[in-house]
Amino acid sequence: MLISLISADNHFAIMAALFAIATLAILAERTRIGAQLTSANIAILAAIIAANVNIIPHAAPAYDFVFEYFVPMLLPLFLFKADLRRLFFETTRMTMAFLLACIGTIIGTIVAMLLLDLSSLGTGAAIDASLREPAIAGLFTSTYIGGAVNYAALGEITRLREDASFFSAATATDNLFSALYLAMLAVLPSWSWLVRRYLPRNHDLATHNSELGHPTPLTLAMSLTLALLTVATGDALTAWLNTPDWRYAMITLLAVIIATLFPKQMARLHGDFELGILLSLIFFAAIAAGANVLAMIQIAPLLILVVVILLTVHALITFGFGKLLGFSLPELITASNATVLGATTAPALAAAKGWRDLITPGVLIGVFGYALGTFAGTAMYQFWSWVTS
Repeated sequence: MLISLISADNHFAIMAALFAIATLAILAERTRIGAQLTSANIAILAAIIAANVNIIPHAAPAYDFVFEYFVPMLLPLFLFKADLRRLFFETTRMTMAFLLACIGTIIGTIVAMLLLDLSSLGTGAAIDASLREPAIAGLFTSTYIGGAVNYAALGEITRLREDASFFSAATATDNLFSALYLAMLAVLPSWSWLVRRYLPRNHDLATHNSELGHPTPLTLAMSLTLALLTVATGDALTAWLNTPDWRYAMITLLAVIIATLFPKQMARLHGDFELGILLSLIFFAAIAAGANVLAMIQIAPLLILVVVILLTVHALITFGFGKLLGFSLPELITASNATVLGATTAPALAAAKGWRDLITPGVLIGVFGYALGTFAGTAMYQFWSWVTS
């Protein structure tokens, strides 16, 4: 077994490598090619390469630190702007389109589970074979309604994260096909025969600006403090209720309550979302570092089928029923984008296409996805455990 250039017990060097990968991913996303790949894909690819050429180790205590302390903080940092009253009353049409896309994800997951036998997937003994399919169902439901933070939460809840090679293969497959799906969404408006089949709506109108501002040491400190308090309170409540599997759901609920009760104060909390993005990239790098390429090649083909089936059903339901319900093609593209890829790419694509009145709703429904993703993934995990028991 080859020894990595940075040893597993060199904690600061490994953390420096993870932060460097995240930083390079953010910089690379500013290029034309990097913008298509997205920073998450770049971070994953860079970490897989670094680990498999033995620059960083496949396993290290520093990675465990990221999983244990960074991941729980992602939820509140992403959700402090998730004011449910604003979401439902100011973006009703987009919320309905988003919920339709969520239904597409749920049905797509069920269809994939029915068509494929996934009980033998995985290389470790961290999880009982009978729970592998429910765990995979919960994992992909969470990420294709929410995003990386929900994916991380379900990885811990289902214990799939403990099988590093499998979880890295699932992460790489998820992000690769997310990028391909984003590319498909980007070209749909150029298909004139498709555009003519949907209700035309003018999405070029400028939207009102949310409260503008820049992060300061105070707002960053307040964001981190509030995130830590939210996690600590959530942990105390789940311990009191003796419901450890619902830890992330409880943290989500608390963060959404704070955002809904104090929207003006949260609007001035600049930098929370940006901190969440940075920590999520570090998480992706840490989990991808555990990837063994040979194991990924053995596992990935069946995971590819899972994702292809799921996204195909998701798209058919979203764009098929969306047409019947009278949504425009840009609305459905933005909703599907927010569901599959989250709150960052949805407004970016809307802005690139000139759909200015879909930019803010794109952010809001993407954040709403973060709020729903862990709930939906946990519910799917419990439901499919019951079905297969």
